[in-house]
Amino acid sequence: MSMDKMWNSFLNKVRSKNVSVVTLNSIFCDLKLHSYENGIVKIIVPNDELFLQRLEKSYGELIKDTFEDITNDICDIHYIYEKDINNTNNIDKKEQNYEIIDNIEQDITNYTYKSNFNPEYTFDTFIVGESNKQAYLTARQIAEKPGIYNPFFLYAKSGLGKTHLLHAIGNYIVTHSDKKVLYVRAEQFITDYTSIMSLKNKNIDYLKAFRDKYRNVDILMVDDIQYLEHKEKTQIEFTNTIETLHNEGKQIIIATDKPINEKYLEERLMTRLIMGLTETIRPPEFELKKNIIKNKILLTGFELNISEDAIDYIANNCGSSVRSLTGTVTRIAFYASMFNLSDITIDIAKDALVDFVDTPIYKSNSCSKIIDVVAKYFELDSSIIKGKMRKKNISDARAIAMYLCRILTTESLERIGLEIGGRDHSTVIHSYEKVSNELKTNIKLQEEIRILKERLTN
Repeated sequence: MSMDKMWNSFLNKVRSKNVSVVTLNSIFCDLKLHSYENGIVKIIVPNDELFLQRLEKSYGELIKDTFEDITNDICDIHYIYEKDINNTNNIDKKEQNYEIIDNIEQDITNYTYKSNFNPEYTFDTFIVGESNKQAYLTARQIAEKPGIYNPFFLYAKSGLGKTHLLHAIGNYIVTHSDKKVLYVRAEQFITDYTSIMSLKNKNIDYLKAFRDKYRNVDILMVDDIQYLEHKEKTQIEFTNTIETLHNEGKQIIIATDKPINEKYLEERLMTRLIMGLTETIRPPEFELKKNIIKNKILLTGFELNISEDAIDYIANNCGSSVRSLTGTVTRIAFYASMFNLSDITIDIAKDALVDFVDTPIYKSNSCSKIIDVVAKYFELDSSIIKGKMRKKNISDARAIAMYLCRILTTESLERIGLEIGGRDHSTVIHSYEKVSNELKTNIKLQEEIRILKERLTN
């Protein structure tokens, strides 16, 4: 059985075991089967230690039992981080025993274009904030008018939504036109090309079929392009593919989780990719994380009444990727169903996530400590920040203190206001929003916040 067939069989069996759609999309869609040999199953996982801890604790037995059902063997499950793939002995597709050579003739010569986009990944389900707004708007423009920005190069760290945007573009184009769209991960391109080059009988028809697959399209979308690193011959073929499509006015969309300035691709290929438009999705800001959390709660299907303080706690302490936030919500939904809870307070959230939260900055901070650090930085007395004076330098320091209390503690708005001179919660909100907005363009303020955060972590 090929690895693709085994993995599809695994996913189908997991679905049959009443695993929710939310869990499938938030957990299992980010896994990949690396290999199976002599009872040893190797699975590729994202470069996220917290994700792996959650996976092993919550789904380790399910994964092991499912593979033992498929293989009729006692299985030992090994997990490999994506970043370590290039260091493993068997990752080169030329050396994989996945029956590639046996099946490549049929897979390539009989390739049928079909929509392989996740129907849940649409523009409507993409939560927009300041950190991803520009990438979102650009993606929508490309979906509505392919070729307007070509190539489109999208960079984002793992779990921030780049794959969601690619699927959203694909879903929109497939729904609103008859254009031929091909979405693949870079690994698939590598597999197809190196497999053909490995054939003892290098029939020219197979190479032609391969090139037809990737060049006879209106839109080519390639995810995780960083996997082309160190694949010099494959990069040459990929570069030629990009040039052919570009010369014909076909839309090219590329996504990666490595910064473009790292120069991990050959110069000729890199220059082709960046001659169009490049967009970046940054880690979500606090308010966007809260909106993502609220959206994921709705998608669970559970009737959860979760307090604003609990949402703030999750946003502050459970990572910055959509993937980690989704996993956190899944955990809380599971915890609530286990104990038949409908109202989720901050204390319940802490209990549910006791083994899952990152080590947060706020654990060593309090509002009083933040006020003292801010006052010292601006050469003021703490009592002045808490007082009524409205000189600009004092008002600015006071607003920064409220902002930091908001993002680095789990204190309520009322409590923060009380700590800073007995002010109303609306004043805290106003100060927080004021600083947040200024941070977008004020370089001096950005540096001040950075320094203050560093001092608060020491």
